[in-house]
Amino acid sequence: MLVSVDVAPALAPALVERTLGLTPGPNDELVGPMEHSGDETAHLHASVAAHGSGSTITLEATSNLRVPYFGWIVSGITRLAARAALRHACGALTAAAAGDPPPPPPRRIPFLPPTAFSAEHASRLAAVALVGALANFSGSLMTQNGGAVTDSFGRSDEALGFALALSRVGVLFALVASALADRVGRRRLILGGFATAALANGVAALAPSFEVFTASQIVTRAALQCTVIVASVAAVEDAPESARAYSLSLFALALGLGFGVSVLLLPLADLGDDGWRIAFAVSAATIVALPSLSRNLRETTRYRALAARTGKRGRVPEVFDRRYGFRFVLLGLTAFLTNVFAAPSSQLTNRYLTGTHDFSNSEVAVFRGITAGVPGIFGILVAGRLAESRGRRPVAVIGLLVASAFQIVFFLGDGALLWLMPSIAIIAAACVGVAVGAVNTELFPTEVRGTSNGFLLVCGVAGAALGLLLATQLKELVGGLGVGIAVCGIAPLAAAVLVLPRLPETRARRLDDVSPSEV
Repeated sequence: MLVSVDVAPALAPALVERTLGLTPGPNDELVGPMEHSGDETAHLHASVAAHGSGSTITLEATSNLRVPYFGWIVSGITRLAARAALRHACGALTAAAAGDPPPPPPRRIPFLPPTAFSAEHASRLAAVALVGALANFSGSLMTQNGGAVTDSFGRSDEALGFALALSRVGVLFALVASALADRVGRRRLILGGFATAALANGVAALAPSFEVFTASQIVTRAALQCTVIVASVAAVEDAPESARAYSLSLFALALGLGFGVSVLLLPLADLGDDGWRIAFAVSAATIVALPSLSRNLRETTRYRALAARTGKRGRVPEVFDRRYGFRFVLLGLTAFLTNVFAAPSSQLTNRYLTGTHDFSNSEVAVFRGITAGVPGIFGILVAGRLAESRGRRPVAVIGLLVASAFQIVFFLGDGALLWLMPSIAIIAAACVGVAVGAVNTELFPTEVRGTSNGFLLVCGVAGAALGLLLATQLKELVGGLGVGIAVCGIAPLAAAVLVLPRLPETRARRLDDVSPSEV
């Protein structure tokens, strides 16, 4: 951008230095960091040329940030930030030359992090996010295609509920794998979990029976849970101190992307009795991304430092000791109670819509895109900002109350309520997921962060299995699948009122202060 000021060319460089904090650089330029950009590599360059009796100052923003996989998104965001910073710099120079007060700082772009990311931070988060997206795509297919699969094999709603609950058995394998992440590192477990989920869905695509399909999904579920848990730990461990929840929100956005792809492929189930197999075959094909991910995914800096210092990692008793035991009880109860409702609410919604409201699979895909896709993206972006600015605990409490209440109404309502209630609920649920997810990682030290999250997963899966069984078994007693699912909504309301308010607040605190290492 160019700005003309009524200042002699000999005096203009001093004006730039004083106003923008730049210093002399090569080629008669003035150079310095660019504020309000969210990018540590961003710099502001200024050069001065005579223009009549005054001066023309050329301002240019540059960045060396290179991010794998999601570079085009990051590039677009940084360009918006650069333009805002350049406009502010022009206004500051114009005001300084005229002797006027400086303009207010530019409004923060919603997508920017609360603190600047280095190229290393951004690259690590991008690699973790892509793994999460691909793994969640693989893990979401059973949820989306459950009705089509049971119809293909001639099974009932009760069989689907049992299969969904049985797939949770994979949590035992995920627990062991998560604990191994504290012993052998985050990277190996993340890559191994992604590859296993893809291969297991290849088996599902060719499954000759419902039993083989269910067995493959036990493996897929275990691999997905391991990948998501360890990847979320990596996202927080490698984040700047004041952007941990923000980093987790971007990781959650990637998970949502994977879920969204599974929804987009749902109409394939309408192609015939075995149309659902195509989506599972696509999932298996994502294994081709493994070599690239292996090159770009690095071990977290915190884990490397811990491994260099001590071999005492993954000690289970530390999760339950005097310092961290009460935290685990609170978080375990939260995971259990929220999943009693969250699991049937998410995994049986398609069956509820097709069975109760006569939606086709294509109509379900449209419904999911409108009520979950766009609102979910908005909710995740808002969640990261709110958790960093307002705190994890209030965001989690209010979000869980709103999400549960509105989703209960969805399962009891009809007409416009079917479209309005879940749209609001998903925004609130995103806030809960980011806030609680950040706390799950923050409240335990590096040496047991994977182990503790593995045990929390067990608590959540236990609640999910109970919720799925309750919802499908109660439907005959309470008057339908929707009412059965709604009854399960009492559990998260209890968690929001009785459990979450007791959690310690972690906002604006260093991770090592929140959960200091004991080794």
